[in-house]
Amino acid sequence: MYRNLMYICFRKEIALQLVMIKNMKNSQLYKGSLNTIIMKLLEENGKMYGYEITQKVKAITSGELNITEGALYPALHKLEAEGILDVEMEKVDNRMRKYYKLTEKGTTETVNRLSELEDFIRNMQSLVNPSPKLEF
Repeated sequence: MYRNLMYICFRKEIALQLVMIKNMKNSQLYKGSLNTIIMKLLEENGKMYGYEITQKVKAITSGELNITEGALYPALHKLEAEGILDVEMEKVDNRMRKYYKLTEKGTTETVNRLSELEDFIRNMQSLVNPSPKLEF
């Protein structure tokens, strides 16, 4: 059971790190973190297009996590509808490409969600790997 826990660690001074244990590809923990992952990547990279997001996650996790189009695009559209993302269209190689970037509201919301996620991770780590109690 504990083998299937995923820890997502965010550090302000370094890029997004996804630390996970095998067999997490379809986990509810991962699915529940997708919006935060997208927002963190956009915070670090400015603007990105959908396929670029999927490839970045794949690269960061050494191929362990794969975001499908069926998961990514509904999440991007929801974040856009909530005013968290803005969209820019650019012509690339003779075709239009849709880039996503954080709005001002999105930047603020990213900070809030990352803080909540860090608290959640800290609490889960305390539950899963409790520190030995010192008794005097």
